[in-house]
Amino acid sequence: MSDDQFDVIVIGAGPGGYVCALRAAQLGLKTACIDKRGEPGGTCLNVGCIPSKALLHASEVFREAQHAGDMGIKLGSVKLDLEKMMAYKQAGIDGNTQGVRFLLKKNKIEEIKGAATLTAPGSVDVALLDGGTRKLTAKNIVLATGSEVTPLPGMDVDEDRIVSSTGALSFDSVPKHLAIVGAGIIGLELGSVWRRLGAEVTVVEYLDRITPGVDADLAKNFQRVLKKQGIQFKLGKKVTGAKALKASVKLTLAPASGDGDAETLTADRVLVSIGRRPHTHGLGLEAVGVTRDGAGRIETDAHFKTNIDGIYALGDVIAGPMLAHKAEDEGVALAEHLAGKPSHVNYDVIPGVIYTAPEVAWVGKSEEELKEAGIAYKAGKFPFTANGRAKVNGTTDGFVKILADATTDKVLGVHILGAQAGDMIAEAAVAMEFSASAEDIARTCHAHPTLTEAVKEAALAVDGRALHM
Repeated sequence: MSDDQFDVIVIGAGPGGYVCALRAAQLGLKTACIDKRGEPGGTCLNVGCIPSKALLHASEVFREAQHAGDMGIKLGSVKLDLEKMMAYKQAGIDGNTQGVRFLLKKNKIEEIKGAATLTAPGSVDVALLDGGTRKLTAKNIVLATGSEVTPLPGMDVDEDRIVSSTGALSFDSVPKHLAIVGAGIIGLELGSVWRRLGAEVTVVEYLDRITPGVDADLAKNFQRVLKKQGIQFKLGKKVTGAKALKASVKLTLAPASGDGDAETLTADRVLVSIGRRPHTHGLGLEAVGVTRDGAGRIETDAHFKTNIDGIYALGDVIAGPMLAHKAEDEGVALAEHLAGKPSHVNYDVIPGVIYTAPEVAWVGKSEEELKEAGIAYKAGKFPFTANGRAKVNGTTDGFVKILADATTDKVLGVHILGAQAGDMIAEAAVAMEFSASAEDIARTCHAHPTLTEAVKEAALAVDGRALHM
């Protein structure tokens, strides 16, 4: 096999792409991973999950330092050094991307920096970042190019006054007033960052609720907590105009229903965060004949195969939640399939997390989904106000809710609003992966004092026998 021939070529070095490449190489397949960014890790490591979590953590530490006196810790005046905080963020990005590059090298995967285009089934042309082109062939090509920000007509993102999530990760000063268009996960996370650092934050959402798709009970209580933190909401509103001025942006809002008076909202920065869409342009899909659905997603079968033999797709470019861990699981499953091994992704047990403070996490079905499907269920709910560890930590906002089948007691969904919810949801995911009942969780000994005791108490509450409530 020549240097330009491979068993697997992965286009895209994000979480789904590089993990697929790693697993393929582990299984003995000669693998190349192509990415036009120049640094591996995709959106997640470079301008998404990792930098946003760095700022979420740093801003939360800043907020905690401001209130340390409540615990008898005297710090004097707490000041923000935003430039240093941004350097801290970049150090986290660099450490993670370097780690991925090390793993690619360790597993003898050829990392190719450039823009890839399909020229035929099994053939890829790469416009190299350092100049020139390279023609590659492979038995199998994997499309893992991720997603991009969905634009909002009439609002031109300049990454200065009107920004995408990328721009909102790199402000050179704290906005006096940050307006966010879209009350989804990304907007609320970044809004939390800048609110903690001192910005006035107003969220504009077309729907009459925040975080669409999240259990309504969870979302309602989450919004209440965010309002208590000072984030303002304008729900059921649409943006009908945006005018960028020298030092501000003037938004015109109208009722989403079409009835009622228009209003204006002026902010010095505006974050457009109405979702993401598959990044598939420039890949040569049309020339090769790869089909997409009405939402622009690449159509695949149960083994991630497109309609063209030898071409596969995974992650944000196909159907399903746009989550890094979903893409990673698909990458492993696809690599194992290409190596002739059995593989499977359980789409019913993919957790979701919002990394605010408190965090929001869920796995499985919401109450709305169960009602719509006509599935009889029982719900057990336990508040963190009744959890000993939460009380002494001062993190009593939120609750754990477990939904179980009314007949079999099988856990169908778990929803958590509270500190460390993103870590606690792992227990629920493991339980559901093994078809556990609420009784199974209730009879599992949980260490005391921990926040996870609230999970056990919620499981007990399914049968009406919570002990500390």
